[in-house]
Amino acid sequence: MAALFCLSPRYRLDDELPWLQGIDPSRHYWLSVNGDRNVTIAIPGLVVSSITEWKRAIQQFRSLQPGKQMTVNRIASASTIHCVSLNCYAVEGEINGAPIWHLFDQETLDSLLMTAHPDWQCAPSDIDLGRRLLLRSLAQTAATKK
Repeated sequence: MAALFCLSPRYRLDDELPWLQGIDPSRHYWLSVNGDRNVTIAIPGLVVSSITEWKRAIQQFRSLQPGKQMTVNRIASASTIHCVSLNCYAVEGEINGAPIWHLFDQETLDSLLMTAHPDWQCAPSDIDLGRRLLLRSLAQTAATKK
């Protein structure tokens, strides 16, 4: 079987293929890459501590101009949103060790970022996605022995 090779999977709210598997309680966006349920990734999403911070982040995203970027900082990681052109945004990622950009239109990425609102709650079924992420991290080596 050949390894998956993706350069820039794209996602829209009106896609025929269901790509969004869910959003876990820690605001990771679980995506089926190009609608392929066999290739699932978790993109770290926006996390804020107040409505003021949430409003500021949404305004910053909506004001991005082509060629500009914004960083979404989290406790253990960060991701970058690039404004590629009008209505085209890229979020950096990695699949099979290769760097890629996940492409979104503005409406889709705006909808994902809205879930950072402090009052938002994930669907009960999406709690298992968070558990899966935790199990993935526990399976990784924390330190290497020299």
